[in-house]
Amino acid sequence: MKKVASLLFVSILGGVLTLGSYKLFFDEESGQRYPEDGTTQTSFIPVNNSNRVYGTNADFTEAAEKTVHAVVHVKNVAVFKGPRNIWEYYQYGNSGGRALQGAGSGVIITPDGYIVTNNHVIDGASEIEVTLNNNQTYKAEVIGSDPISDIALIKVDAEDLEYIPFGDSDNVKLGEWVLAVGNPFNLKSTVTAGIISAKARDLNARDNSPQSFIQTDAAINPGNSGGALVNINGELIGINTAISSPSGSYIGYAFAVPSNNARKIVEDIMEYGDVQQGILGIRGMGISPAAIRELDLEETQGVIVSDVTPGSGAAKAGLRQKDIIKRIDNVQITKFSDLTGYINSKRPGDEVRVQIVRDGDEKEVNVKLSKLETYSIAAIGLEVANVTEEELEAVNAPNGVKINRTLAENLPSADLVGGIISEINNQKVNSIRDVRQVIQERRTSDPIVITFYDRNGEKQRMAWR
Repeated sequence: MKKVASLLFVSILGGVLTLGSYKLFFDEESGQRYPEDGTTQTSFIPVNNSNRVYGTNADFTEAAEKTVHAVVHVKNVAVFKGPRNIWEYYQYGNSGGRALQGAGSGVIITPDGYIVTNNHVIDGASEIEVTLNNNQTYKAEVIGSDPISDIALIKVDAEDLEYIPFGDSDNVKLGEWVLAVGNPFNLKSTVTAGIISAKARDLNARDNSPQSFIQTDAAINPGNSGGALVNINGELIGINTAISSPSGSYIGYAFAVPSNNARKIVEDIMEYGDVQQGILGIRGMGISPAAIRELDLEETQGVIVSDVTPGSGAAKAGLRQKDIIKRIDNVQITKFSDLTGYINSKRPGDEVRVQIVRDGDEKEVNVKLSKLETYSIAAIGLEVANVTEEELEAVNAPNGVKINRTLAENLPSADLVGGIISEINNQKVNSIRDVRQVIQERRTSDPIVITFYDRNGEKQRMAWR
């Protein structure tokens, strides 16, 4: 029994000595401290023990107060002279009436009533009604629109309105807090919050459309179109335009036209009456894993120049095929939508600094942007150009674009080149922007039918399937 007691005593003594040694040597080195209430906390994961509280700068109240009164409810109203169906007959009799075609939002950008919205919000309207946050209602006039960018400018006859100043969308950062302000589902003056999820987002890289959206996870639903995307300083950094959703309602992905692009379009409409689009004068593509293998590239991001338009600013500056564009001015170019997004905020005649990689060496060139003068309709193998009044009169065409050249060997070049296309799929075209819009909006399975005047002034039609 004494022997057992002795062993027990020795075991206890060993344990006490071991624990004491641990406390003496290890705890002092680690600097571990315990809460004053005597409880202990153990963690095997590295943690940041700073006292900084994250998110305290994300106070949305000031930004919401600054912007909610400058975002309006826009109603697209169609006026008709007679009843279109039985319900309208009983509602209006034979005198006709008014029907709401759609509704969205708009952003007041000047105190005297200029408002930016989406083209699809006001498209086809006989009348446009604008309701302010204080319930005042005005009739609005369409100043101009650009269907390709989906931006429109309207105006109401008012003064001393609250407005939202433009911010610099090139400076927005991933993860930055933003507010979406609009009228979803006709719920006036709704504010939602989120972050910048992505920049220069192209929703359809195959349609050759100059898309370069800001992506956000701030909740946007039908009715938010044309509303404001603002930073926490209350500055306009985007015009809410689209959502990506199989149901048509918000599921986490929303897209806005960057404010720099929207501002440039609005200024063009106010000054010139239409959009002045500057171009580098290249065709290009982003760097893909396949391109890296095929071209033995060392670069993994940028835009590869696949073709340079003769006579363009890019050609005059010496850009060549297989050059890799890495930066334009201070904007890093990682994909083609980065390039189009930035260039679309510029005008013909503007000069940009282009950083390229050629044969492994970096080089910088200055490129003067030229005006978009031609457009290739790849589906039918024709290149078209804007036309002068003299060229229209020469073939007695009321409107149209000129067939500049054929791109397919099987087309009768002598019969087509110099002709004027006045309609595509029964839609009148007055410029290459109109042509691009018609082509982009058609389904790929639809035929293309052109109405054109040949060089002798004879009106003809051709169809492609």
